Amino acid sequence: MKLTQKCLIAVSTLAFAGLTSAGEINNWLSSAGEVWKNSSGECWRNGSWTPATAAPGCDGAITEQPKSAAAPAEAAPAPAPAPAPAPAPQVDKGHSASTDHSSAATDSSHDSHMSGSSADSSASSAADTASSSAPAPAVAPAPAAAPAAAPAAAAPAAPAQPAATKVTYAADTFFDFDKSVLKPAAKAKLDDLLDKIKSINLEVIIAIGHTDSVGSDEYNQKLSMRRSNAVKAYLVSKGVDKTRIYTEGKGESQPVADNKTKEGRAKNRRVEIEVVGTRKN
Repeated sequence: MKLTQKCLIAVSTLAFAGLTSAGEINNWLSSAGEVWKNSSGECWRNGSWTPATAAPGCDGAITEQPKSAAAPAEAAPAPAPAPAPAPAPQVDKGHSASTDHSSAATDSSHDSHMSGSSADSSASSAADTASSSAPAPAVAPAPAAAPAAAPAAAAPAAPAQPAATKVTYAADTFFDFDKSVLKPAAKAKLDDLLDKIKSINLEVIIAIGHTDSVGSDEYNQKLSMRRSNAVKAYLVSKGVDKTRIYTEGKGESQPVADNKTKEGRAKNRRVEIEVVGTRKN
């Protein structure tokens, strides 16, 4: 009986292993064969789930271990060193010397004088040949002179910048109270101004009238405009191009002193004339 139970257990184990190896997946699958996952991205498992039956890519699945890298091939043995060359055969100097000894002794006395003179002649001839065949030393060429620098071009003269001159005249000097007709003293001052602007290339003359605070704003505005136009009319009568004269009335909007005092109101009643131009060469 015990033997039969052991055999059944072994058969059950083999059957389970066969199902696992056959690709059984114990994660819940949809009808399309896709693994169901929760909101955290984890795969749902059924009651038979094991790491071996987990769907590929799911949490807890057994991953295949990478194969170990092949062992490097053994290095080839180094080649054997080449054999050393055999030594050259030695000449028997003693035998050669004894063989030629008698002939050398016989001719030594005859050739001693001739060899000395011949040696001197050969040495002299070799020295002359060496001196004549030796090349002469090369002479380095003289460095070329640097080209003269071209003279710098003269910088063009800068154009003359416009200059502005602003003159302020008291309105009481130019006009009677509540009037816009120029007084003789006003014309004399304008004539002096015209003499000064003859030395410049005139660009524009700006005449601006101002009043004190006595009266309404509208009235003072019109009065200041009439006074600036009176200045323009006189300058045009003296030959100034009317297109180069700009007039404006500011009324009482730009006081330079306190309108509560007599002295302050007198300063506010004024005509400002600005001349813009460049000086003649």
